[in-house]
Amino acid sequence: MTVTSPAALPHVSTWLFDLDNTLYPPEAEVMALVEGKMTAFVMRQTGLARQEAFELQKKYLYEHGTTLAGLMAYHSIDPYAFMNEVHDVSLDNLLPDHDLNAAITALEGRKLVFTNGDENHAYRILDKLEMTHLFEDVFHLGHADLIPKPNLATFHRMMQKHAVTGPETAFFEDSPKNLRPAHDLGMTTILVGPHAEANTDAFIHVRAPSLKAFLSQN
Repeated sequence: MTVTSPAALPHVSTWLFDLDNTLYPPEAEVMALVEGKMTAFVMRQTGLARQEAFELQKKYLYEHGTTLAGLMAYHSIDPYAFMNEVHDVSLDNLLPDHDLNAAITALEGRKLVFTNGDENHAYRILDKLEMTHLFEDVFHLGHADLIPKPNLATFHRMMQKHAVTGPETAFFEDSPKNLRPAHDLGMTTILVGPHAEANTDAFIHVRAPSLKAFLSQN
């Protein structure tokens, strides 16, 4: 599939967006701050040194979809206390991009956010970006019974809640693994981010250096 702009996707009536490092660039460093808080939490929970805690955090992320899911599987933690703690970070570097907001607004069809973050985090980010009004709704981790992407059951739950059909949906993500189930469900998969264009996964239909770069093409 050769796609260079939204205009090349006339079959799409639902535009589905990941949140972190997709609706804003990684350079905002929001997730770097969150990850630092996650490492501190894992250190406190396990007694591990920082490097070992960081490695365990990443292992859980890789194996379970989120660090939280791994901590819930192997440690007795309060998931909501964890999310409240790790998402309590500065958003000073996160600024609205009015050109991007205009490009999202111009998309014909429904727009939804599909995130592994919780409700408070999602709306805090969207409010800061002045994007909240752009989206019909946000499907967050609370709606998924704390089961994160790329779990297929979470995709099915999101699709049922919002009457989403795969072949009419385009999904923007910065994480390739979260696009595999989207592809299997018939969605158009669009990988964005600084490493996207080097990706070679067969289940990725479109690659772009950023969401804005793709949406800005005519």
